[in-house]
Amino acid sequence: MTQLPTITPALPEIFVTIAACAILLIGVFSGKRAALVTYLLVQLTLIIAAVLTFQQFNQPKEIIFHGMFVMDNLAVVMKLFIYACTFMAFVYTRAYLPTIKVPGSEYYILGLFSVLGMMVLVSAHSFITLFLGLELFSLPLYAMIGLRRDDTLCTEAAVKYFIVGSLASGILLYGLSMLYGAAKSVDISVVAQYVMQTPITDQLILVFGLVFVVVGLAFKLGSVPFHMWVPDVYEGAPSSVILFLGTAPKIAALALVFRLLTEALPGLGAYWQEMLIVVAVLSMAVGNLAAIVQTNIKRMLAYSSIAHMGYMMLGLVALTPVGYGAALFYMVTYALMTLAAFGVIVMMDYAGYRTDHIDDLRGLNSRNPWMALMMLFTMFSLAGIPPLVGFMAKLAVLDALIHVGLVWLAALALLFAIIGAYYYIRVVKVMYFEAPLDATPVRCSKDMQVMLSVNGCVLLILGIVPGFLFTLFQEVF
Repeated sequence: MTQLPTITPALPEIFVTIAACAILLIGVFSGKRAALVTYLLVQLTLIIAAVLTFQQFNQPKEIIFHGMFVMDNLAVVMKLFIYACTFMAFVYTRAYLPTIKVPGSEYYILGLFSVLGMMVLVSAHSFITLFLGLELFSLPLYAMIGLRRDDTLCTEAAVKYFIVGSLASGILLYGLSMLYGAAKSVDISVVAQYVMQTPITDQLILVFGLVFVVVGLAFKLGSVPFHMWVPDVYEGAPSSVILFLGTAPKIAALALVFRLLTEALPGLGAYWQEMLIVVAVLSMAVGNLAAIVQTNIKRMLAYSSIAHMGYMMLGLVALTPVGYGAALFYMVTYALMTLAAFGVIVMMDYAGYRTDHIDDLRGLNSRNPWMALMMLFTMFSLAGIPPLVGFMAKLAVLDALIHVGLVWLAALALLFAIIGAYYYIRVVKVMYFEAPLDATPVRCSKDMQVMLSVNGCVLLILGIVPGFLFTLFQEVF
């Protein structure tokens, strides 16, 4: 009698799959209350999935489904932060969606299916599972960006993101096919073993495959020179969608990097290190310099995102577990900062004050001092000013570089960080030192205020006591 394979490591994914299908049907028959019912059920699903996932922490590593799915501490930690970012994004947008006539039930259920794809991607142990997870989390995002069908900017952003995302997926898949052709396997462990045992001079196809893989990853992260879609999508998509797009999917994209580069191709580290150095330097340079001249706050944050992807890559360049932990710490804290920044934009839009330009925040301190303080925390954290967590994140990646002798790269990153501080401080100056165009107080729903307060305080607390989180991220490698 054959023994049935265990499915316990995949319980969170199985639960979210069943819940997403059930919520989709329940929403159809909920009438006018569909948005609220879907919202509550999706949030409950995320909480239960977090509980199921947390129970797997510090459990022995398990690989199931014929080597296609892995349960380890890296997967557990990244999934937990994906749940947290998604939960917070949905709280920010619950009251906002009806004001821009975006169907809430579709927004939440598409977001949940995207989370399911991220979960599969994070736990992938095969090229096939990696690609399935990548497409499952990407396809709902295309639809979410285009939910406002009467808005030409949203439609344009959705089409651009779809075309560029499809191109990136094709390039990545082509690179994976080359790696498969060389190693004769899609299993990450088998590929890693093959690469370690084979002289690179005998397998030039591995280098060609690596180039396409790095290009595909850079597209997904929105790094230079594959960043063209980022500013247009950030500007055109609804703020509620960017609130989600700029947070949890970034963490999932980093998981893709970890699974492919640090687990499948560690033997080619000397090669992809050089590629990432070029991409990181270009991202920091173009992102920071382009952000300085922006007057549209969404485009400014988009170029800021490009620069931050460059800083994050510095941890990967170190080629050490400490560096990988620093990269994960940077990405998670960046997601929290993005939540707060776009959370303020969503709250302003909800209150009836459309926030497209930096000048739209003029005099915010006199209209809502608490919101202005939270935005100040966010901007200072993005700029890397102590004692906010953004300072500790930059310090972590720079420290990892210095320990492996890449002092010149750390110095260059520090220079770009100083340049980048200008456009963040400009937002603070506009909020605190310029007269408001409209002196009417800005009022928001209670759940938005509570979430922004929690979000801003987390940025401060993690900046003061980052040790436990950074240690946790180092230990998963």
